[in-house]
Amino acid sequence: MQNIRNIAIIAHVDHGKTTLVDKILHFTNLFRDNDGTGDLILDNNDLERERGITIVAKNVSVEYKGVKINVIDTPGHADFGGEVERVLKMADGVVLLVDAFEGPMPQTRFVTQKALSLGLKPLVVVNKVDKENCRPEEVYENVFDLFFSLDATEEQLAFPVLYGSSKHGWMSTDWKEKKEDVSELLDAIINHFPPSPFVEGTLQMQITSLDYSTFVGRIAIGRVARGTIKEGQPISLVKRDGKIVKSRVKELHTFEGLGRRRVQEVKCGDICAVVGIEGFDIGDTIADFDNPEQLEVISIDEPTMNMLFTINNSPFFGKEGKLVTSRHIHDRLQKELEKNLALRVVPTESPDAWLVYGRGILHLSVLIETMRREGYELQVGQPQVILKEIDGKKCEPIEVLVVDVPAEVSGKVIELVTQRKGELLVMETKGEMQHLEFEIPSRGIIGLRNNVLTATAGEAVMAHRLKGYEPWRGTIPGRLHGVLISLDKGTTTAYSIDKLQDRGKFFVDPGVDIYEGQILGEHIRDNDLTINIVKGKQLTNMRASGTDDNTRIAPAIKFSLEESMEYIQADEYIEVTPQSIRLRKIYLTENERKVNAKKFQ
Repeated sequence: MQNIRNIAIIAHVDHGKTTLVDKILHFTNLFRDNDGTGDLILDNNDLERERGITIVAKNVSVEYKGVKINVIDTPGHADFGGEVERVLKMADGVVLLVDAFEGPMPQTRFVTQKALSLGLKPLVVVNKVDKENCRPEEVYENVFDLFFSLDATEEQLAFPVLYGSSKHGWMSTDWKEKKEDVSELLDAIINHFPPSPFVEGTLQMQITSLDYSTFVGRIAIGRVARGTIKEGQPISLVKRDGKIVKSRVKELHTFEGLGRRRVQEVKCGDICAVVGIEGFDIGDTIADFDNPEQLEVISIDEPTMNMLFTINNSPFFGKEGKLVTSRHIHDRLQKELEKNLALRVVPTESPDAWLVYGRGILHLSVLIETMRREGYELQVGQPQVILKEIDGKKCEPIEVLVVDVPAEVSGKVIELVTQRKGELLVMETKGEMQHLEFEIPSRGIIGLRNNVLTATAGEAVMAHRLKGYEPWRGTIPGRLHGVLISLDKGTTTAYSIDKLQDRGKFFVDPGVDIYEGQILGEHIRDNDLTINIVKGKQLTNMRASGTDDNTRIAPAIKFSLEESMEYIQADEYIEVTPQSIRLRKIYLTENERKVNAKKFQ
């Protein structure tokens, strides 16, 4: 009997998955006491650490009581659902982590649905029971109701439950009884989940993930579904479309701790990395050389949003980035397609522009942010939702939106969401917070987060997941205010900004280089206004530089990349370079904008 358990840890964002994996790694003595590993060991790229979220699924392996446990840490955001769908194929069971106060959230439902439909056995961990206002018993009931509503089998409904705190590193069967470590969780994993079965027969292994090494190139990662794979073995690679390519395994590695160990063979049930296979994609099957049999191809949910990616053609192109041509951007997008399953790239009529389809704003913004850090310069247009025609009716993606907000400002949130064609379904009190659930078109969510956070002084907690396609809900009002547009190229002056402050709020500080057609601020009215903030003070004998009032300028509003994506309209672009994010009109001169105004109505 093989002693291997393959488990995936799934949860909503910020419920403590990666922290729990840290504690498991430390408990199984993977590190020496003097190893300065820090926290969130698996969130190892800069973007994940800055945002505090998991973006890419990762696997590690620990040894406990003679059993090898392969742990897969998954993202919690529905935008990265493509990552979750493919790695669940490697697991025999899932550990579902739920916050003891918040309970199951929309994205918990999204990932749990995927796991239960694959027939995986669940184990529930109610986390953060040391928090104030926590309600572990109620949350346990909520999880049971969730499983029942997702058509779980009787075996899946008989799940064991543990309580504890990932942060403080303990797990227990009784939430009032604090333990010393996470051993009860590891015991439950060994006792509750079945060992990976050994299936006799010819080799079958699905590639569910990939890695890259500068020495050996692309590395295929997956779980051996049947038979045994050996170093030096000739194999057939069955592509998604059924085409067969002959190849050979050069090296085999299994996961050990955070690293890998080279081995001669890997038996069915274990997860391994294969070196030496060329031209594979995620979802392909590594099969027997003589009798190749394909495994069922991974099905991925369709994208719901697209954005236009184009080369940077602003007057400042090439000043900050090294990779600026259409060839650079095209090659980078093709490379991203290899590992980002939920992404699609479609060429447009222009050779310098592409439509990039993704799961949501966060999914696309992480790609743009990664590209700018690698030295790319590009421009992106307004995010658009993807519409479908079902039974002759125009349909659009509808999302379930959950907002937890202090009771005194819940009215403002309801007003903002209903303006965007949202419908209030649930309104209940959780402690001092009001729990609101809405159904809202995906396009209504674009730009909503900023408004809700402003109206609630930053206290609202929002989460949403895709429900499906429903008939078109009608037009949604766009941005309420126009923008201030630069008339000239040059450097901004404090004198001009000060004199124009009554016209609106500015996005630029004094002493910044700007160009004609750049968006400099938000107008107080609903129309666009062209202004000149490059002009300095005319100095004469009578008007010396320091005689009148010193300028008092309100601080400039600085947008993050996501906020910019939610702010811009159809006739605007975001210019993204390694050092700057600028907003601009597609047509830079006043004359061109007038000529092309009808295109964007």
